[in-house]
Amino acid sequence: MIWSDGFTASYYITIVDPKSWRDIARMEITSGSIDRSVTDMLESADIHMTELPEGGEAWIRIWLDADQGGIEHVPLFTGLTSAPSRDIDGRRNGFDVECYSVLKPVNDILTERGAYVPTEVVAPNAAARLLRTGVAPVVVADALELPQLTDAIIAEDGETNLTLADKVLSAVGWRKRIDGQGIIYVEPDNTSTVQVFDAIDNDVIEMAMTDEQDWYSCPNVLRVISGDLTAIAMDTDPESPLSTVARGREIWAQESSPALGTNESIGAYANRRLRELQSPARTVTYSRRFDPNVRPGDVIRINHPEIQMDGAFRVESQSLELTYGCRTSETARMI
Repeated sequence: MIWSDGFTASYYITIVDPKSWRDIARMEITSGSIDRSVTDMLESADIHMTELPEGGEAWIRIWLDADQGGIEHVPLFTGLTSAPSRDIDGRRNGFDVECYSVLKPVNDILTERGAYVPTEVVAPNAAARLLRTGVAPVVVADALELPQLTDAIIAEDGETNLTLADKVLSAVGWRKRIDGQGIIYVEPDNTSTVQVFDAIDNDVIEMAMTDEQDWYSCPNVLRVISGDLTAIAMDTDPESPLSTVARGREIWAQESSPALGTNESIGAYANRRLRELQSPARTVTYSRRFDPNVRPGDVIRINHPEIQMDGAFRVESQSLELTYGCRTSETARMI
């Protein structure tokens, strides 16, 4: 399948057995959309149906059949249905169904008060144990060395298994990812380019685009907390347009449980991280043809010299329209 070329799209859902994680029945949908991001539960969906699954709440999987002289079946989303709303038009019923991420059951479980993840624990495995309190399969990526926590992470009031898992992964520079089958992957943050969108070989981005560069909220003071240690980095360089001197005010940011480099002190980390945070954020928003290989958190390259755009961007959010061609709206930030 050449995704940069056109294709005919059709969609349906399957009912998923939560024990085997396999499809057990098929149902039709008339429309819908899928939203994806890099935060919280990562994804959700809304679908419109003319009939509902039996038993109310159900695990479902949304499929795309892409026809380009041959049909390719692509799983787009797996999740949990909520209570539907009903539309009535004469004798016809329609149902709008909101679908939650496979991470919803994990986020519904509060951690015990005083719970913590101790130091020197293998962080990806600890996060995976928390994520496995849900229903979806969890896979930890193969790595030459699995990182350990250098500081214990203590659950706060109102902490859930999901938010605690996120803190553990963030502390070691790893991430969680969900594929279309609803499998949760625990893996290192990926900085490799997964796709190039350019004006010649892969011209899939629509001409209408928003290009924003925001330095207004960039901090000039950063406080880093690691256990009992605290470090503060401050930009006081008169030559720096973002410094406390140039701007005449302090703009603070704070980070806890930093992922320190090898032999890196907390003070050196604070200085390095402040420079990273002061990089003006260039954000682009556009629509393009569907590509199953690109998801939020992935790095892409956009090369359109005619509009002065050539660089690496990290995808932050996506919205997939379950219509002709699975049109994808996307927001990405330059890195």
